[in-house]
Amino acid sequence: MSKSVKHLSIIKSNDRHDDYGTPLFSLKPLQSFKDACDRLNCTPKVDYFASEANHTCDKFYTKEDDAFSRSWTENGFINPPYSIIKKVMKKAYEEHMTHNIELMILCYAKTETMWWHDFVEGKAEIHFIKGRMKFLCRHGYEKKGSAPYPSVWIIYRCKEEMKVRVQSMFPNCQKYGKLR
Repeated sequence: MSKSVKHLSIIKSNDRHDDYGTPLFSLKPLQSFKDACDRLNCTPKVDYFASEANHTCDKFYTKEDDAFSRSWTENGFINPPYSIIKKVMKKAYEEHMTHNIELMILCYAKTETMWWHDFVEGKAEIHFIKGRMKFLCRHGYEKKGSAPYPSVWIIYRCKEEMKVRVQSMFPNCQKYGKLR
């Protein structure tokens, strides 16, 4: 059994193996939170799936805070629990569309999955990471080995609002009355 298949079976059967932290700094491009923020021009204010030991932003939600029950109204970062990746990606996409927030998501690059095609492909920026990342254990220390599969940054960008004066589009608007 390959390392990645073994790991996926572990996290699907027991979520205690599903709490990996994101390194804040790394010398390798895009393999840390700070470097990715700088290179990808992201400004997360909230870490939506974090813990006391593993959070990247001053404001963060733990499992007990239940990010699923909240409205996300601030730009955020997500390193999702892989055992519930589809549920997380659905929530992230919906909150992005509803509140026009920027979300920066670090997850495994599983491009053949339904969640990828439903919530990523054609809907977000995709930045694949060269090499395998080293995540942090649930206590905040660097794990010995690298991730068993490739990682990717998924970015939902804010949509700029189109502000055009009606008068400039319809110069005769006042002359003919209200538009229907």
